[in-house]
Amino acid sequence: MTRINAAASTFAILVLMLGMKTEANTDFALIDSDGRFHNMSWYNDVDEIVIMVASATSDLNTKGQFIGTLQNKPNAQFFFLNPTGEDRGTEQNMSHPDIPMLMDDSKIVSKALGITQLNEVLFIDAKTWEIKLRNVLAEGDAVDTDFAAVSYVNDVAPIVAENCAMCHRDGGVAPFAMDSHIMLKGWSPMMKEVILTKRMPPGQIDPHVGNFVNSRTLSIEEQQTLVSWIDAGSPSDATSVDPLAELTWSSTKWDTRLGEPDLIVKVPPQEVPATGVLSYRDLTVDMGLTEDRWVRASEWVPSAPSVLHHSLNALIEPGKRGGSVLSAIDGRTTDMPDLAAYVPGGEASIYPDNAGGLLKAGTQMALNLHYTTSGRAEVDESEIGVWFYPEGYVPEERITGICACIFPPGWTNIPPNDPSFIQTKTVVYKNKTELQSFLPHMHFRGKSMKAYAEYPDGTEELLINVANYSYDWQLAYEFSPAKILPAGTKVRVEGEFDNSTRNPANPDPERSVPWGQMSWDEMFFGAMQWKEID
Repeated sequence: MTRINAAASTFAILVLMLGMKTEANTDFALIDSDGRFHNMSWYNDVDEIVIMVASATSDLNTKGQFIGTLQNKPNAQFFFLNPTGEDRGTEQNMSHPDIPMLMDDSKIVSKALGITQLNEVLFIDAKTWEIKLRNVLAEGDAVDTDFAAVSYVNDVAPIVAENCAMCHRDGGVAPFAMDSHIMLKGWSPMMKEVILTKRMPPGQIDPHVGNFVNSRTLSIEEQQTLVSWIDAGSPSDATSVDPLAELTWSSTKWDTRLGEPDLIVKVPPQEVPATGVLSYRDLTVDMGLTEDRWVRASEWVPSAPSVLHHSLNALIEPGKRGGSVLSAIDGRTTDMPDLAAYVPGGEASIYPDNAGGLLKAGTQMALNLHYTTSGRAEVDESEIGVWFYPEGYVPEERITGICACIFPPGWTNIPPNDPSFIQTKTVVYKNKTELQSFLPHMHFRGKSMKAYAEYPDGTEELLINVANYSYDWQLAYEFSPAKILPAGTKVRVEGEFDNSTRNPANPDPERSVPWGQMSWDEMFFGAMQWKEID
């Protein structure tokens, strides 16, 4: 690596002493070396955010100089920022481990902040994100943020087509379309902002933990490509054909991998007023099935996705009494399928080959619907599509579900003004298991959720880290390949809640928060799908 010479460092300090301004104000978010998510906008209750650019192997004396500034700035939030992509999970500073080490693997934050070398220190106004001062503590390795030049046609458009356009299109769930270069260019400042703050794509997991089919995150190279293109002015090298304008979408509302459903269950029309706070709605619908069939896939399609926040469902076997979703879950059997619920950005639920669940004639479905108002009165007529295996075919394997859930009386109220309250629930897999997916569910105070496997041999593994939980996007993350858990494995789920003023979604930080269905109360669900194997 090249070195920044001492003369350049001295010049940089002199420039700052003369009071010259630096780059545009920038909010950003990063995951630290311990897997915790940090968004700079959270820290508006302090005066300054102070960042030292360092790696885990940086000189401790230089770090000591940085740590010495803590005494002079009692109302500041301190960070290390590591742009090397190395040393994740190592102890960054034995003398002061409470300072988080932000991991800027893609270097897009370093680029936005104008960072050029290790050992730089940035003093940032916590209200405006303006870099008020930049200092250099010692000569350090250069930080290269000169990303390669990119092509709109060959580089940018394919990323957008793969990660964004399915939602950002006419008729999609997103508020605007990304269907041409001119549209992309117009929205490019917002694109950069949501990439830097990790608001989009909506995946919330730490990409360094586990491997998932649907992580909904961008790779390091994809982040660099988009930011580099935007910083260059969002140019187009298209000649006669705009690749985004050429994208076509199926006219069917159902998953194009599946075709038309074998069974469509219509949810009774739900009227949603223009304004107000709405209670959850519980109802039971008949599946309309006259013969037993084995399910291979299902999908929930709302007609008004702008008002349906999410749904829960559970099947009620013939001859059993109806009731709530929770009571139906308690009465389910292993052969019963888990039919798809609705969450923003959710997809069809498709069983692995030769796996399925039995849907019996006369089965009913208990539904729990959460609607939110959109400013205009709407009617939602959701439909649930179900696809069956051919008649007479019985799949050999069963996919079932288990929930690391906390309900009253086991629930502990979340204390007022607590920024990091953790609830824990452990479930035991008695037999050898293939873990298929994990879905977290909390409400407005939900901050993060982790699932650990405690193996019979005494070792432990972090299976998934939902570092940036969002109530707006409740995704079921599918392991790829499925995770094998030996018989006797315990899965411990830890859910973190932020009941402080730093949480912008918090309805009332002064409240002791109970369990409850309404969004201003809280829940704890770590829902997993799995199958037993030999």
